[in-house]
Amino acid sequence: MYAVIKTGGKQYRVKPGDVLVVEKLAGEPGETVAFDQVLMLGEGEAVTVGAPLVADAAVSATFIETRKGEKVKIFKKIRRQGYRRTRGHRQFESVLRVTAIAGARQSETWDGEVDLTPLAVLNLRARNLAPRAVAELPADVEVETVVEPKGRGKAARVTAKVVEHADPVADDEAVETTEAAAPKAKAKKGGAPKAAQSKAPGSKEARAAAPKPSKAQTKSPVRRSAPRGGKG
Repeated sequence: MYAVIKTGGKQYRVKPGDVLVVEKLAGEPGETVAFDQVLMLGEGEAVTVGAPLVADAAVSATFIETRKGEKVKIFKKIRRQGYRRTRGHRQFESVLRVTAIAGARQSETWDGEVDLTPLAVLNLRARNLAPRAVAELPADVEVETVVEPKGRGKAARVTAKVVEHADPVADDEAVETTEAAAPKAKAKKGGAPKAAQSKAPGSKEARAAAPKPSKAQTKSPVRRSAPRGGKG
């Protein structure tokens, strides 16, 4: 059995058990919402069409949440003028679960359980930030999901927090500290290292340990060329 209802200036074809997303309505999660503007209802060939509404017909639904829809981009441009403007908009929308349809001597109800979990929490679960079952987590990890309603008819704020509990270190498992070895004394300025003194003179180790000559010592003498022309 299905019905065609009108709300928010739009028409929707619904049946019991459907999730209905409409323009923002006033309500709190878990409340019952009734739509009395039923344009058509029935099943198969037994369809009742209203003129314009079906008398004494109503569709009942359970309010789940109010949230923001997908972002819509508005782009404006005037050619050859350098004018470009980009704006974004997210429309508020309400989510409901249709539970019953009644009217024209027909009725049908949905016996399922309404899940009031907001879409933000479902997205966190999909990203493994808010797992479905706490038993799947390790013993030292705890996930806290907080839903903060902002008021009647406004979108709720959902936050997830992962808390890790570190086990304290027992006294018998305390780390023992040992004294570090004293650092070796540095060689005095002007004195050759002990390793260089122990090596034979002229060896590779002695040459590597010997102090490097200064730039003045390595600079070659300037050679002046004789003046041309035979003078001198």
